[in-house]
Amino acid sequence: MKKDHLNSPDFDLWQTIREETETAVAAEPMLASFLHQTVLRHETLDSVLAYHLSSKLSGTIMDARALFEIYQQALASDAHISKCVEADLKAIYERDPACDEYSLPLLYFKGFHAIQAHRINHWLYQNDRKTLAYFLQNRMSEVFGTDIHPAARFGRGLMLDHATGFVAGETAVLGNNISILHGVTLGGSGKESGDRHPKVGDGVMIGANASVLGNIRIGENAKIGAGSVVVADVPPSVTVVGVPAKPVGRSLKTPSADMDQSLQAVGWDFVI
Repeated sequence: MKKDHLNSPDFDLWQTIREETETAVAAEPMLASFLHQTVLRHETLDSVLAYHLSSKLSGTIMDARALFEIYQQALASDAHISKCVEADLKAIYERDPACDEYSLPLLYFKGFHAIQAHRINHWLYQNDRKTLAYFLQNRMSEVFGTDIHPAARFGRGLMLDHATGFVAGETAVLGNNISILHGVTLGGSGKESGDRHPKVGDGVMIGANASVLGNIRIGENAKIGAGSVVVADVPPSVTVVGVPAKPVGRSLKTPSADMDQSLQAVGWDFVI
């Protein structure tokens, strides 16, 4: 863990982000205008997020001002989204060794952007604005390189590292405090309709280019090795790897927080 200040009652995430941004302006005057527009002229983290996402996802059909208003409406209507945004920022800061400031994911990490854009898409989908949600899903896929169905349900404290190639189907469910690397697919296993996508428990880590397919359950604190194809339930605290994925060990920690990519077994002997 990087810092204990996250648990301090005096810690103010928004103020910390502003201070980091002011330091960045002094360090790189060429980006002063960008940093003022995206952060320093705003009064809340919600406003920054709405502005930043609308700038990235706007285009010839949907201009930035209209999109900004939509995002502001969603954030104002559902305080849970804002709480998830803060939890995601803190999760990335804690788990990503390349992230030493809270402002970095907010400004530059497309995995963070994709998750937050999806949260608002999901709000639109749940509030009978499915056409707009599908339109913005398509824009997200073009801009961020991810494809997340608006109906997919995501918890809080998520880290989508690098993000490129991430796919989540309509009935996929992510719990809390999950870490996912690039190229991961949470998909179906055929052309059946209904509930057909994975349910991922709290504390899980999914390695790069893994495919988790079908209406299966990934238990809490499980670890899925990079490149694995998972087509059956994974028990809690178990590490699986391979094609098809098989158990190779047991985790004594929370893989999503630990971010240990090794496949050392604990609890039984195994051969890869």
